[in-house]
Amino acid sequence: MFLSGRPTDPVVPSVVRRLAGAEAITAVWRNELGGLTFSLGHGPGRRFVKHSPPGGPDLRREVQRLRWVAPYASVPAVLESGSDEHGQFLLTAGIPGENAVTERWRADPAAAVRAIGSGLRRLHDAAPVEDCPFDWSADTRRTVIEGMPRQDPSRWHPIHAHLDHDRALDILRNPPPVDKAVVCHGDSCAPNTLLDEAGNYRALVDLGALGVADRWADLAVATWSTNWNYGQGWEPALLDAYGIDPDPDRTAYYRLLWDLGP
Repeated sequence: MFLSGRPTDPVVPSVVRRLAGAEAITAVWRNELGGLTFSLGHGPGRRFVKHSPPGGPDLRREVQRLRWVAPYASVPAVLESGSDEHGQFLLTAGIPGENAVTERWRADPAAAVRAIGSGLRRLHDAAPVEDCPFDWSADTRRTVIEGMPRQDPSRWHPIHAHLDHDRALDILRNPPPVDKAVVCHGDSCAPNTLLDEAGNYRALVDLGALGVADRWADLAVATWSTNWNYGQGWEPALLDAYGIDPDPDRTAYYRLLWDLGP
């Protein structure tokens, strides 16, 4: 099983070597499904390339979403994309800044969670729901989950391990009323926010699941990820930066929905 994080000594796909040319290649991230992200070069002209193996995430989804949301949010510009027998790739322009879980920002969680909360608020306020062609609603995600094989509760987060598969689905079939429909990021964990040198929100990355949903679909996961990345006690600061009061019921629902995927 793959774990998310910076990979050590990965195999560099041939398409990544082609895209890099003479530039230095640095592995920066491996996702849970074995997809790799590399940086190409250094400085202002640095680029990033994602590579997804056969059976991994469909990067065409992210290409579509990045191009749609670009007029409304600070996101990486798509430079090239494609596929071969070894998988899919997505080449994007670099954006100056660091993700919110680098060593520097782990040591300054107050700045990091403030940037995450304010970045989500900017996206939610700016991207037009009525024009968004992508759906990330609770009903759509639950339908996908119902079509998946039965899940082993021991693989869920400990807060859900007391549930069995049927009981979890029963809960998901009764979502709370939508608080506010927005264009959600779709993977609002801390690493997907970039900060500038001063610690302010700079950009969002990894938008392959972007779509319309209740804003708590993003907020529940963003606050949850502060516990994994910075320790306990930072959820209120993120919600303050976003400008919203806690909502325990919606938070619990969307965390269960996240845990069961997709």
